[in-house]
Amino acid sequence: MTATTFQLLGGIGLFLLGMVLLTDGLKSFAGEALQQALARFTGTPAKAFGSGALVTLMVQSSSATTVTLIGFVSAGLITFPQAVGVVMGASLGTTGTGWMVSVLGLKVSLGFYALPLVGIGALLRLLARGRGRALGLALAGFGLIFVGIGTLQEGMQALAGRFDLARLPSAGALGHLAAMAIGIAMTVVMQSSSAAVATTLTALHTQVVSFEQAAAVVIGAAIGTTVTGALAAIGGTVPAKRTAAAHVLFNLATGLIAILLLPSLLWLVSWAQRQLDVEAGAVSLALFHTLFIALGVAIFLPFAEPLARLIERLLPERGLRLTRHLDDSLLYAPAVALEATRRTLIEITVEILDAIDALLDGNPVAFDATRRAELATAFERTQRFLARIPPISEDAPPSPLRVAQLHAIDHLARLLPRLDPPAAILGELAQPALQPAVAQCREVLALARAGLLGRRDSGWLDEVERRALALAELRQRERLDVLRRTAAGAQGPAEALRALDAIRWLERVTNHAWRASHYLAPDETLPPEEPDGSAPSDV
Repeated sequence: MTATTFQLLGGIGLFLLGMVLLTDGLKSFAGEALQQALARFTGTPAKAFGSGALVTLMVQSSSATTVTLIGFVSAGLITFPQAVGVVMGASLGTTGTGWMVSVLGLKVSLGFYALPLVGIGALLRLLARGRGRALGLALAGFGLIFVGIGTLQEGMQALAGRFDLARLPSAGALGHLAAMAIGIAMTVVMQSSSAAVATTLTALHTQVVSFEQAAAVVIGAAIGTTVTGALAAIGGTVPAKRTAAAHVLFNLATGLIAILLLPSLLWLVSWAQRQLDVEAGAVSLALFHTLFIALGVAIFLPFAEPLARLIERLLPERGLRLTRHLDDSLLYAPAVALEATRRTLIEITVEILDAIDALLDGNPVAFDATRRAELATAFERTQRFLARIPPISEDAPPSPLRVAQLHAIDHLARLLPRLDPPAAILGELAQPALQPAVAQCREVLALARAGLLGRRDSGWLDEVERRALALAELRQRERLDVLRRTAAGAQGPAEALRALDAIRWLERVTNHAWRASHYLAPDETLPPEEPDGSAPSDV
């Protein structure tokens, strides 16, 4: 009995270790290609579902897809309604593990022949460089999966000789619930639904359990995997909790529907065996697994957006609105973290531009001290978060996006104090002589705001630059006019200084707004150097 227990534990451990290595290796080998695909092809619930299924099939881990998804939702790259579709796709994609085990791992005894893969993969991991190391990790993991399955099979065969679990009740509600509870417990203990399904497939293949029992266990595994997600979300951010909630609701509802419709689903599998020549046993169980998850997708995918809105109402945003994209989990994906800080800086910039516009409109109360304090706090948190983002590559120089954001932060730091100008400048800005400059400044602010929010066509940055430089030239002319009027006695020196301070304030605001926009512009490839311009970038 001790030897059997050791074989079972060792087989499960080898399988789990193989899955971890395969997932990590494939993620590293693919680089950011899978992340970009996940972010790009999620425009509709159907596309989001397809992206989630495809990425999960490729990395063989719904957990990896979900973790990446949480980061994308936190960074604002994917909306939460889109994320619900990805969660459903990931649940269907994870059934691919069952097909791999049933078709390759059990039909063909690959455990012995997979050993060279482990050796080759380990050598590549040690000797190769770059993506070759990641490929070696994936090969070693792939081999370990089948070594684990082979060890698990031996343990199950020994177990079948000692216990006949097939004699336990398999029919009726009580039998189904008991088997489902076993599946939930297995998944919680192993922390992997794939391992629970692989163990069940092996048990069915060695005739330790009946097909009906195995089907109920697989349903329990689908429900049990939600416990892992729920535990992982405890203490997490709101996007993490929402994503975990979507996973829990979908898998729990799908599992309950499957257990209620189990007789009908078993009949459908039996029909497929007769009419479509589907092999009985493990292959049919893999089909059953895919079938009931696909049924859940068919029921819930059309309602992905209402489900997302419900979860958003149950789990509302807390904390500072402006820093909602800054999730610590993103620090493990520097490229995504940098995109999160860029989006946060854009929102901060838009808030600053709105506040300055309110000042120019003669309504400084519209942006009170509380909002200014929140804005300053958000700006400070963003700087700290950016400082914590690790380099994308230890050997590579700082990325242009990181350098551009530092430039933007420099200009925003100079804009923030201008939200509280002296009363003398506010009074001077209301004078008729400065209204052309005020109007030009407001045009720049409106254009920059619309461009940063993606509401302008390409070329808006050139227009912002042109108008900002035109205002700088206007300041030079106005300065000369003020000095001439003062010299002619048309106004006193104190009045002249106030006018000069006011127009300088306008010019600096416009200049910093232009340059911050330059470095934060969406979908623009910008160099890290300062843009050309006659206006200085000091305060």
